[in-house]
Amino acid sequence: MRTPSLPALFLAHGAPTMALQPGPAGAALVRAAANLPKPRAIVVVSAHWQTPRPTIGTAPELETIHDFHGFPPQLYHLRYPAQSHPGVAEQVRKLLGEDGLDVEVDENRGLDHGAWTPLLLMYPQADIPIVPLSLQSGLGPEHHWRVGRALAPLLADGVLLIASGNITHNLGDFRKSFAEATGTPTYVAEFANWIWQRLAAGDEEALLAYRQRAPNAVRAHPTEEHLLPLYVALGAAGADYRPERLYQGIASVVLAMDSYAFWPMIVRPQ
Repeated sequence: MRTPSLPALFLAHGAPTMALQPGPAGAALVRAAANLPKPRAIVVVSAHWQTPRPTIGTAPELETIHDFHGFPPQLYHLRYPAQSHPGVAEQVRKLLGEDGLDVEVDENRGLDHGAWTPLLLMYPQADIPIVPLSLQSGLGPEHHWRVGRALAPLLADGVLLIASGNITHNLGDFRKSFAEATGTPTYVAEFANWIWQRLAAGDEEALLAYRQRAPNAVRAHPTEEHLLPLYVALGAAGADYRPERLYQGIASVVLAMDSYAFWPMIVRPQ
């Protein structure tokens, strides 16, 4: 019998103000959490924590990092007082190591806004232990798919994987849109639609080669860090995943806010 475990999630975190003004994209994250069984822990991969090697945050009390400037003062007063989960952190270390990946530990790392923004909306009580995991911005989609694949057993063990980024992320266009009051460029929807079509088709080959195959890929992502978390979620879900689009839309003129759940299928022994 085939039965789903917890999914791997790719969530758009948008601008830091999403924590104060969730809008429809934030409301979709709230609904997603309400429809999931409560996980025993969450592993979170954020576009805003980048290191040369996969690094696990193991601070017992996770600091709320306000890694942004020039936003409303009340944003800097927000706190997400989550604790870590030593047992799950060790599972992550072991699984990545067994896959041949060099792993490091950071005993001081907290949660950046790419991590705590969706967590604050989905689990506002901060009563679920969190294990932050870094990404490697110079290593590309295949590496991050491999990281996710190594973490796949966690989904069947009551651990939720949240990969946080954005389907489009061009800061130059973001700034230009406000300075010049421009409309949304056509590439934003074109790129987001291409990603969803390939996800729905299970076209791993095209997704891994998105830089060459997707329309306006380099403009959608001048740097890759906000799309790379998607590949961690995909790898964790496995080849037989069922994709669910939790939200489709555009915010701040140029940020595609699409969020997805990838449901793995597990073969239960007869």
